[in-house]
Amino acid sequence: MTGPVTYQVEDGIAVIMVENPPVNALSAAVRGGLKEAAERAGADPAVAGIVLGGRGSTFIAGADITEFGKPPVPPSLNEVIAALEACPKPVVAAIHGAALGGGLEVALGCDARIVGPRAQLGLPEVKLGILPGAGGTQRTPRLIGADKAVALAASGDKVSASDAVAMGLADALEEGDLIAAAKAKVRALAAAPLPPRLNVRDDRLTAPGAREAFEAAAQKLAKRAAEEPQVAAIVQSVRNAFEMPLEQGLAGERAFFTQLRDDPRSLALRHVFFAERAAAHIPGLPRGTQPRKVARVAVLGAGTMGGGISMAFANAGIPVTIIETETAALERGLKRIDGIYATSVKRGSLSAEAHAKRMGLIEGKVGLEAAAGADLVVEAVFEELELKKEIFGKLDSIAPGAILASNTSYLDINAMAAATSRPQDVLGMHFFSPANVMKLLEVVRAEKTSPEALATAVEIGKKLAKVPVVVGVCHGFVGNRMLARRTQQAERLLQEGATPAQVDKALTDFGFRMGPFAMGDLAGLDIGWRIRKATGGSAPVADALCEAGRLGQKTAKGYYDYPEGARAGVESAEVQGIIEGVSQKLGIQRREISQQEIAERLIYPMINEGARILEEGIAARPGDIDVVWLYGYNWPAWRGGPMHHADALGLAHVAERLAAYAAQTGDDSLKPAPLLSKLAAEGGSFAGLKAEAKAA
Repeated sequence: MTGPVTYQVEDGIAVIMVENPPVNALSAAVRGGLKEAAERAGADPAVAGIVLGGRGSTFIAGADITEFGKPPVPPSLNEVIAALEACPKPVVAAIHGAALGGGLEVALGCDARIVGPRAQLGLPEVKLGILPGAGGTQRTPRLIGADKAVALAASGDKVSASDAVAMGLADALEEGDLIAAAKAKVRALAAAPLPPRLNVRDDRLTAPGAREAFEAAAQKLAKRAAEEPQVAAIVQSVRNAFEMPLEQGLAGERAFFTQLRDDPRSLALRHVFFAERAAAHIPGLPRGTQPRKVARVAVLGAGTMGGGISMAFANAGIPVTIIETETAALERGLKRIDGIYATSVKRGSLSAEAHAKRMGLIEGKVGLEAAAGADLVVEAVFEELELKKEIFGKLDSIAPGAILASNTSYLDINAMAAATSRPQDVLGMHFFSPANVMKLLEVVRAEKTSPEALATAVEIGKKLAKVPVVVGVCHGFVGNRMLARRTQQAERLLQEGATPAQVDKALTDFGFRMGPFAMGDLAGLDIGWRIRKATGGSAPVADALCEAGRLGQKTAKGYYDYPEGARAGVESAEVQGIIEGVSQKLGIQRREISQQEIAERLIYPMINEGARILEEGIAARPGDIDVVWLYGYNWPAWRGGPMHHADALGLAHVAERLAAYAAQTGDDSLKPAPLLSKLAAEGGSFAGLKAEAKAA
């Protein structure tokens, strides 16, 4: 056989190997090759059985997602798995790497699964807004039990080789020659009557307590299922395994798959999948650019951000020196870090050994000179440009050869770079709080940042388990620049007649976990107040609350009241009086504002600013903006990010509503951006921009 599936008989055993780089996706050619090979081996009297494996780093990583939405090309994956199950001879999967989604479903069609130490098994379809469509919800419960199966499919998480064996998903872990071990298993199975295959087994489903264990697991997923239709479908499809024979259950699973595949929420999640991977490709980076080696990192500042950044490096096994100007501040920072780790140990999410190891990677020092010898220095001091410029100027000679990165949220990286003699080594690495938890990393490419420095920052971000997105220099970069538009409108909506609760409800109904005012109370209103006073900014309602001593949860009163230390706020008559006073002072006639208008005036200006960001080249792709908002600001993934959401609404609609609100309020910032207006007039989309960039 030629093509992506090879067939070779070795010692009376047919060895079928998939080789379809880069991840052995189940393309039409792979599916056809597997079915043909299985039927060929089954019909050959000289073949005792089959070993099925993959070349490269994966076994079979899953379905070819690029085929979604296109006319189906036979054979289907279900037909391939049926051919494996119909083979009259034993079939053993030799899984050396990832067996995900359709790849695991293929392995479930085999009689046994032997895994290597680097194998990973899972059903990640839930993260794409769908469910396994080739038996994952039907064969898995028959193999490991329905309670474990529904948890596996609903989480989408990968299972390690050892865990796969422990839960019964794999038969054995082989540290040595995996193909040889799989051949031995074939011979053992061929020497005796074949055990019942999963297509006819139901002993796991009829075992005492099996249904009760499943329903208990399903109940835990009920809250998610209310918001995520694919989770509800997974639960019901696994439940069908109790009530239907395999063929009927497979038909039901496929119906769920088709229904979900065409759901707008599924389309959004698939957009996220591709956008995140596209963000990893740095536009304009010369071919062959290699990142520098980073063996030691220095972090300036032991406050909340500096401590979280230091933890991110220690969590990745990278030694870090955390530097402060005073011993007391350093000790407080180190104590805070140790306490966070200790809490994780107490909760069972971190071992005591890992706690000790990570603290051992963090060294505390006083004085900027301690940055000497670092390969990367991350500055996380106060948001004052002159202070940062002074620090970068000193680092120029203290840490020669090191990449100098600022964690600034909005300040000018070019100005910091100009304070050094080597601006090519300067860039931004904007972590999000808490930095040891949040996945987004905005990597800010300054005017003179070298390709090597940029590649290094992106590579380090990946090592830290972050999602790095390269952005350009402007006030607030991508995320905070767009957030400023939402914050501006939230303030103005209060002045015009909305209440904090109405504004927050508009965003939580949209899918955000918290509204802007509840979030402000949690973070502390004095933070923004200090920045506004330092920069000459103004937010009349927010400023009035701070002047009244309402600083948020820390003072038990902010936009909401927090009686007796309550975490959830209640509406406040005092706040309403303050807001109405601000409106009167500004000469604004208050009015009833619909929830639709509130939602549109919070979301559409962000989209508008995203269009400006694209026009200016601050972000390379619309999907990059979406990734920033998904991982930095908890935008609901099933809405795909602000730019994808705009496409789903229709750009003509967004532009028309923005123009109407600009005329209604006299707020020129709401006028549609030139790019948005152009695309709307042409019937275009932001996704179309991405396609054009690819073509170019």
